Amino acid sequence: MRSFLQYVSLQTLSRLRSLSALTQALNRQPFWLGSVLITALMAGTERLGWLEPLELKAFDQMTRLQGDRGPDPRLLIVEITEQDLQAQAQWPTTDAVLTQVLQQLQAHQPSVIGLDIYRNLQHPPGSAALQTQLQKPNVVGIRYLGDLGPNQIPPPPSMKAEQIGFNDFVKDADGVIRRQFAFAALGDEQLYGLSLRLALHYLADPAVMETPLAFGVEGDSLKLGGRALRSLNPHSGGYRTIDATGYQYLLRYRSQTQVATRLKFHQVFQGDFEPALVRGKIVLIGATAPSLKDTKQTPYGADQREEFWVPGVVIHAQMVSQLLDIALEGRSLLTHWPTAVELLWIWGWSLLGGAIAWSLTHPLSLGAASAISLGSLSSLGLLLFSQAIWVPVASPMVAWILASIAMVAYRGFYAVLRDPLTGLPNRELFKRQVARSLRQQTAPDFAILPQAQKKPKPPSKNQSLGILFIDLDRFQAINETLGHRAGDQILQAIAYRLRRHKPSVRSKIARLDNDAFGVLLERLCHSQDAIDFAEHLQIQLSQPILLEGRSISATASIGISLAQLGYRYDPEQLIQDAHTATYRAKSLGKARYEVFSHSLRTQASQRFRVETELKQALVRQELYLNYQPLVDLTTGQIAGFEALVRWQHPERGIVSPGEFIPVAEETGLIIPMGQWIFAEACRQAQVWRQQFPRPRTDPLIMSINLSAQQFNQPDLVEQIDATLRATQTAGSSIKIELTESMVMDNVEATIPLLLRLKSLDIKLGLDDFGTGYSSLSYLHRFPLDTLKIDRSFVMQMENASENREIVKTIIALGHNLGMDIIAEGVETQAQANLLQQFACEYGQGFFFARPLMAAAATELLATGQSWDFLRAASR
Repeated sequence: MRSFLQYVSLQTLSRLRSLSALTQALNRQPFWLGSVLITALMAGTERLGWLEPLELKAFDQMTRLQGDRGPDPRLLIVEITEQDLQAQAQWPTTDAVLTQVLQQLQAHQPSVIGLDIYRNLQHPPGSAALQTQLQKPNVVGIRYLGDLGPNQIPPPPSMKAEQIGFNDFVKDADGVIRRQFAFAALGDEQLYGLSLRLALHYLADPAVMETPLAFGVEGDSLKLGGRALRSLNPHSGGYRTIDATGYQYLLRYRSQTQVATRLKFHQVFQGDFEPALVRGKIVLIGATAPSLKDTKQTPYGADQREEFWVPGVVIHAQMVSQLLDIALEGRSLLTHWPTAVELLWIWGWSLLGGAIAWSLTHPLSLGAASAISLGSLSSLGLLLFSQAIWVPVASPMVAWILASIAMVAYRGFYAVLRDPLTGLPNRELFKRQVARSLRQQTAPDFAILPQAQKKPKPPSKNQSLGILFIDLDRFQAINETLGHRAGDQILQAIAYRLRRHKPSVRSKIARLDNDAFGVLLERLCHSQDAIDFAEHLQIQLSQPILLEGRSISATASIGISLAQLGYRYDPEQLIQDAHTATYRAKSLGKARYEVFSHSLRTQASQRFRVETELKQALVRQELYLNYQPLVDLTTGQIAGFEALVRWQHPERGIVSPGEFIPVAEETGLIIPMGQWIFAEACRQAQVWRQQFPRPRTDPLIMSINLSAQQFNQPDLVEQIDATLRATQTAGSSIKIELTESMVMDNVEATIPLLLRLKSLDIKLGLDDFGTGYSSLSYLHRFPLDTLKIDRSFVMQMENASENREIVKTIIALGHNLGMDIIAEGVETQAQANLLQQFACEYGQGFFFARPLMAAAATELLATGQSWDFLRAASR
């Protein structure tokens, strides 16, 4: 490993003279890196469910290789065969015949009888007698849930709820039954599977256990006595895409078909059986006749032929037997490893496969080692399975094979150092070019742009080279709006323009990141030349791109870092400096350039620290909400609150939103933060709605701000709708506040989105009105409920008549458009009085209250806080 790090060091890369030498030095032991990449690939492939069929086939094979444990002595199956159907001459059999069978069984004292036959309809004669038999407490009937829609089959009408179990089977995508569906909850209704009902009846029998076994539900587990049966999830073992509704468990099959002693239906009807076969047993009555089509595929079927399929009643017996084994014999459920351990398992085999393929060059040696390794993998998986642990076998096997192939292929091909989309050098090759350039630069010999376009400058040896880090603005929005294919085409167009406008052969262009490019300018005469070229590039890159009949405009923010002669530079640091300058350009408004200075590095370090701590804050729940009252200027009553996020840092105390909100917006953390803010504000709104009931026509409003990134999410409406449902919050009590720049950015796309939000009964408000660039010609088209006057106008009303007139004009404009007006920044009673005179509906500011913790805001509501001078003035 030490040699690997040594050979990929920058010092070694800078000495490389050929591509073959680069390939050798990049990785003396490439199977380490290859195994990590292949493990990541397998993790993604597994999550997509592509390997699930292979894992399920491995599960089936390991099930078949387990020993047959023979019939369970606690069970008896009364099977309805083809001979029984012929004897009855009809199906379903009459109620009288079924009554006779139940009476024969009850005469010999079974522990419980499970009737795996639908009996929701009467089949006279003998219906009344059958109802009497079905009402006996040790009889369990069935219902079919289906999707709880029209396909469900109800239980026998005379049976109590505690005598009913559903007989639904959960099939995997290939139709095989590998799971037991034991329990589900539908609202307040608890639904028991047939196997669970029978097992619980048996375990409650004093002849079986002196003390009945406790049963309950605890989180994602069923409690069966002292055992916690943890339910499957969609990613258990080799599963990746299953519907794990309810409480499901992997089946440990006892036997292929002989899970219990069997009696034929007509034998029981005629009383032709030994009483000992029934006494104290769990008796299941069900059909095994192939003509009734009640057969299912199990892991014992090596193919799809129906002769390998097993009757449903036999599978129910398997399930009952498994539950009894757990409760009475301490037998374990089939469990699985945590995801992290499974990834280590896959990575280990991938690493082994790569190491073997890298170390062994002779085909026979490689073949023998491969056979031994894969055989060991299969054997170890089978051993773990026998110990009730299902681990992926197909995934590590595929990872092993891929790692081997990759290492063999690596010998014949050099490491690719170019971006496949644009054909430009990638970051690694660009870094090598920068290192070589730093080493070779000795004297300036050219200017970036033709001298005819620039004034001559005297030569200067203060600068040797420059790096431009070019980051496209709003490229993510282009991808989300037009799709990734269009985004790729735009990147290709940008790469073409960079090549076309490259200043000379002594410059290099590379694609450094998803939407970022780099330009290396060698042997600069002056630092101004790099700035001139950046300006030139911004003009060229801003030209519209024609894409499938539409014109797309793309701008770029450019960061510039310069290297001086006489100093030693780290190529990666020089590139990072340019990147830092790009961040600065974006924060100042995008579509501009910035030259790196050491103060920017300090700012970048501070920004990185805030970003890191903010990620931890989201995990540690250090964020909380304050609520600032919104006051009705007519009544003086609280009309609502605005939710404002705050950060309680464990060491620094309260962190200003002005410090962490911009970082959250730059890094994308604003998305999860905004989702949490919306959910928490809705939860609080619902709490206040229950504590302080108000008329439906006048709800307490909770105002919540959305960021531009949240607003641009394609599933925004679905997210908000899901949150409202999850928190049981009425949309009429929520108002979303947007900024002018958000709604004006793409008017034609914004209007339908606002209408969809309005369909949720949510109110919409425009925040900080008057400070942006709203076009009045569009304003009337937006379905807005409120305009919020920016605090800069409200706070200066008393001292500046022009601000007073602006406030009056905005209020009049909003009223003409049918909107209510909110004035923020109210700090004096005089301002409140003026706003009331101007017919402004609502006020918000420190005069009324500062942002409050939830408890303080609740107390304010409880005391009925009001500002009576407003009500008096409005009379």
